[in-house]
Amino acid sequence: MKRIITTTLAALALSATLSFGGELLNIDRAIGHALDGYDPVAFFTDKKPVKGDFKITATHKGATYFFASKKNRDAFQANPDRYAPAYGGYCAVGAGLGVLLPVDISTWQVVNDRLVLNYSADVQKMFNKDPQGTLKKADAAWPKLVTEHGK
Repeated sequence: MKRIITTTLAALALSATLSFGGELLNIDRAIGHALDGYDPVAFFTDKKPVKGDFKITATHKGATYFFASKKNRDAFQANPDRYAPAYGGYCAVGAGLGVLLPVDISTWQVVNDRLVLNYSADVQKMFNKDPQGTLKKADAAWPKLVTEHGK
């Protein structure tokens, strides 16, 4: 299964990568926004994806985030690393396999107080079989991905 995911999805990797100061961010290249315009704070506070308002924004590590309210924007600006998605907004399972994969926003979860996303519902099922083990693998693999692709 690992081989199928790596082989099948590798073509999608790097489709929307921004390298900024050695960071890797999964953003829309055309307009530079992260999380498909969803408010990163709302995943924690509202416990659901909420589209942000294009008039209420903040930039962090080269990506623009949209917010549903100024209160959420202010919370983000006070502690952006708490709310920014893990692995630059790339798929956690993919990161654990050493591959950068885009995400489906509906696969979001807050795990260990981190916003974690995955490529698809099927990949999220894989993640859910061992979330702590998957995060451990992704945490270990992420620095190499940043080194290889963050240039």
